[in-house]
Order: sequence, then C-alpha cells, then structure tokens
Amino acid sequence: MLRVNRKEVKTYKFNGYRMINRLIFPENQAIMHMKRLIQRFSIFLVKLLLLIIIISIAWVTLYRFVNPPTTPLIVMQYFEGKDQKSLLISDWKDYDEISDYMKMAVIAAEDQTFAHHDGFDLRAIEDAIDDRLEGSRLRGASTITQQTAKNVFLWPERSWLRKLVEAYFTVLLDNIWDKKRTLEVYLNVIETGDGIYGVDEAAQTYFGRSAKNLDLVDSALIAAILPNPKVMSAVKPSEYVLSRELWIREQVGILGGTSYLKKIE
Repeated sequence: MLRVNRKEVKTYKFNGYRMINRLIFPENQAIMHMKRLIQRFSIFLVKLLLLIIIISIAWVTLYRFVNPPTTPLIVMQYFEGKDQKSLLISDWKDYDEISDYMKMAVIAAEDQTFAHHDGFDLRAIEDAIDDRLEGSRLRGASTITQQTAKNVFLWPERSWLRKLVEAYFTVLLDNIWDKKRTLEVYLNVIETGDGIYGVDEAAQTYFGRSAKNLDLVDSALIAAILPNPKVMSAVKPSEYVLSRELWIREQVGILGGTSYLKKIE
C-alpha cells in the first residue's frame, strides 16, 4: 500500500501556493521585499546612532582628564595655509596657572550666569529670539559651555545641524565635566587672534607675560576682542574695544570680583 508523507504534501502545497501567489500578485512580493529592506535599514540606523552616542560619550569623558591636543578650527586653519603655525595646542595652562582676573573677564564678557546654568542660558536665548523678531541683527546667546563644545568637538560652520550637534555636546559637557574643567578648556582653546589660540598665547603675544600674571585691564582687553579677534586688537584697541574693556571691568565688579569663582570651585 502506497504511503503518503503528509509533511511533504504540505510542503508541496505551500511551495505551490507561493509560486502561484508570485505569478498572480507580484506587487505583494515587491511590498514584502521593500518592508524587509526598510526593517534592515532601520536596524542599521539604530545601531549607528548607538555607536555614535557611545563614541561621543567616551570622547567627552576622555577630555575630562586629558587635555585636547588640538581643535577642528586649528586643523582647518593649518591646512588652509593661514597663519596657524602648528597643528597642536602649544602650551596648555591648568586652571590654577591662569589669572583669576582673566577667568572673570571672560565670564563677565561672555556668560555672566556661567556658575548657575545647566549649559544653556535660556533667558539670553529668549532675548536673542525676541530681538530677531523685532528686526534687530541676530546676536549670540551661546554660553561658555556651548562655545567650548563647538571649539573642541565641532566644525566652525553656521548651520542648524551644527547647532543641533553643539546642543548635544553641551549636554554631555555639563553632565560629565565640572565648571572648572569647562572654563580651563575654554581659556586654552578659544581663538584670541589671527593664528593665536588660548589666553596664555595671547598674553605672551600682546603683553609679554604669562596668563598667570595678567591684571584686570589686560584680561579685559583680551576678553573684549573675543567676538572678532582677527579684526579687533588688544594692543592697539579701537574706541569700541576700549569701551567694551571698561564695561567688562565694571561687570566684573558687579559680579563680585574674583570671589565669584568660589561658586564653580
């Protein structure tokens, strides 16, 4: 008596159904193929995003303890053949090797709520948006933390993508670094002239002294030119730079002088 393998019959019927289905409904197969591609691509994107997050956290954590050897801006200036002499930050100065007046000058000039905010000055951002809506020129509202994130980790381009990535790194910096480390790195990587980076190189170039020995006037002059250090001069200051230097010194006094630094130490 002939025995029939039911499993083989079912397999034959299933394969036959699939063949008929492909002949009659080819669009269904295309849709299923597209769904599989989308699923695989989605999984790839999730894995890529997780990898980027892990690398960025590790990168920021590393620079919490290791000084950045260079910045994207320094690298770009070097290879563009501009006045940048070296790819590396020449002489890093620790927090205690920088004058308290210099620290206060940049806080007064760039970010007076530095000791209190969580990386972003929301009120400054709101004021900048209001000014823009009223027709005024868009002014900066970036904190020292945001500027450090941009200078150390990102490319120097004005775009919404750059600002979005900057915001992400700002959150990382505010949670992984302390305020002292943020201010120390900022003072070492900030552009302070044409091919000049960091307040110590600025102090040596402009005043013939180290960052440790800067007084309030010299510190305020360096801070005054930060918005456009390639055009403004701390050695031959314009009336605008002088007025800004005076304003910075007044703001340092209003903030409580160098005692303000106790809030971040």
